[in-house]
Amino acid sequence: QVQLVESGGDLVQPGGSLRLSCAASGSIGSIYAMGWYRQAPGKQRELVATITNSGSTKYADSVKGRFIISRDNAKNTMYLQMNSLKPEDTAAYYCNAVQWGVPPITYWGQGTQVTVSS
Repeated sequence: QVQLVESGGDLVQPGGSLRLSCAASGSIGSIYAMGWYRQAPGKQRELVATITNSGSTKYADSVKGRFIISRDNAKNTMYLQMNSLKPEDTAAYYCNAVQWGVPPITYWGQGTQVTVSS
């Protein structure tokens, strides 16, 4: 089992910055990839960014150049640095972890709300 707890969501003005954190606990040694997803009201959950154990990253086109995903393995924590925020970035942001297995097992955090508004 893996437990994920997000934090850092807030209300921010357009053009502002926020850093989200996702603290992992439990069977974290078996995790091979983590990521951030978001879901706006009335829309499907979508990929924001992912990072593998080797440090490879992938970003949605809508956040490339503005968001940075990173991991601190010593703290068992993943981060999402969000810069130049836009109103369309408003959503609940969810942390995700994928655990080795046949089939792989996916875990989700409870979500943290990001609202971009003046």
